[in-house]
Amino acid sequence: MAMNRREYLKGCSLTGAALACGLRPQSALGFEGPKGGDLQSCLEILNLWDQKPEPVVRLYSAIYNALAVDPKASFSTVAADDTVRKLCEEQGVRHLGGPMLGCLEADGAKVWLRTARPAKVEVKAVVDDEERTYGPVHSTLDSDLTAIVPVTGLKPGTVTPYRVFVDGEEIAIPKHAAISTPSDDAAQKTRITFGTCQHRWGIAHRENTDEILKQKPVAMLMYGDVAVQDRNADLGMHRADYALRDLQTTWRDLVCSTPVYTSWDDHDYFDNDRWGVPRNFTDEDRRGVRKVWTQAWNNPYYGLGDEGGGIFHHTRIGPCDVIMTDNRYFRTRNGKHCFLGPEQMAWLKKTLLSCKGPFIIMSCGTMWSDYVSGGKDSWGVFDPEGREEVFKLIEDNRIPGVLLISGDRHGARGFRIPRPSGFEFYEFEPASLGGRTGPPPTNAKWKTQLYGFSNKFAFGEFTFDVSQDDPTVTYRLVEAGGETLYELTLKRSQLTPS
Repeated sequence: MAMNRREYLKGCSLTGAALACGLRPQSALGFEGPKGGDLQSCLEILNLWDQKPEPVVRLYSAIYNALAVDPKASFSTVAADDTVRKLCEEQGVRHLGGPMLGCLEADGAKVWLRTARPAKVEVKAVVDDEERTYGPVHSTLDSDLTAIVPVTGLKPGTVTPYRVFVDGEEIAIPKHAAISTPSDDAAQKTRITFGTCQHRWGIAHRENTDEILKQKPVAMLMYGDVAVQDRNADLGMHRADYALRDLQTTWRDLVCSTPVYTSWDDHDYFDNDRWGVPRNFTDEDRRGVRKVWTQAWNNPYYGLGDEGGGIFHHTRIGPCDVIMTDNRYFRTRNGKHCFLGPEQMAWLKKTLLSCKGPFIIMSCGTMWSDYVSGGKDSWGVFDPEGREEVFKLIEDNRIPGVLLISGDRHGARGFRIPRPSGFEFYEFEPASLGGRTGPPPTNAKWKTQLYGFSNKFAFGEFTFDVSQDDPTVTYRLVEAGGETLYELTLKRSQLTPS
């Protein structure tokens, strides 16, 4: 049985008066945004970093109220709601979310959009001095009003502005909306940004987003606690949080030009430290949460599909293989491979062996290492044997260039993970997209720690240079505003087991 909705309706931690005064509250826990799941808290988050026009506030309120009627409410409920329909007509609103780029290829990307009602979606772009039309793709009630339009035929290393049309009419999108394809010139460097724990309040943090955009990454990896906050199996409220995300101007500015790749962690799965089928919930609840997720993002694919479940995936971005694991859906308390599940573990091993290099980014929503909080809710507590299998597979097969990225433990940290063979893995954990802290960021006992920061809005960044005989990757932890908090350059040879 799903948790009662009243458990979500908690009080606000930030008053409207405080917001009007421009306060940015801090505490021992770092940045404190509104925590509650009720409408008032969501409206405070909507207006946290910039005051939204009154029509936007009314529209979100109507969307929220439509989704609050039933824990299984979907965007078909929103499309049928008289108040939402009236506001969309008055404001000329044809889409509720996007465009959001994803699935980057050498010759294009896919454009995700959520419409206000079932509609025909097209994307137009000028290629070789000729305007091409991509689509149409129809958003439907079954797709939760989303449409994903592939844009292909672009040249590598180019920037192609695009326009989006709903039922034949052009919609308003950010002026800088464009698809930037990876260059096939080995002399060109490739930059990928990443991080976790934005939560709902970090989505619209202007300084952090502006700095990411300034770096012009080819893609952004976000792999845990991104947009939904502790909604358990209340699917209507999952969708309300995604609507909150999509109405943030800062979010739209980011995803219209930067392809995003995502996976979840505990807070956008069910709730804090939850996994598998949590107590008092069902497999149907788990599958429902997964379905909402797959319709709210723009990944290449999602785990084993609707039947098999999970949201893990593998793709290639420039010189990198990117493997994003799912440490929530399949997890059990006991048994072999209980952290990822047997099927995902088999997929992970096969995928690692198939990677072509020169670098591999491998993400986990929680920590790969056991340094922080004794490995709480992570590999070391649940499945150290499975982790050893993965590490040993990499060493035995001399798989080169593996970079571990992690999240969950608020703050930003980095570690070397020494191995009995003498080899060392490197783990980077910028769980700082929401400006929070958690456990102490440093500890004198952590002899292999690279850095530790807390209470800062910051993101991670990899810059790859494959023009040399021994390719390099430079990691930077960049604070909102542009200051580099930490920097480290590694050669592929250092990341290759001997």
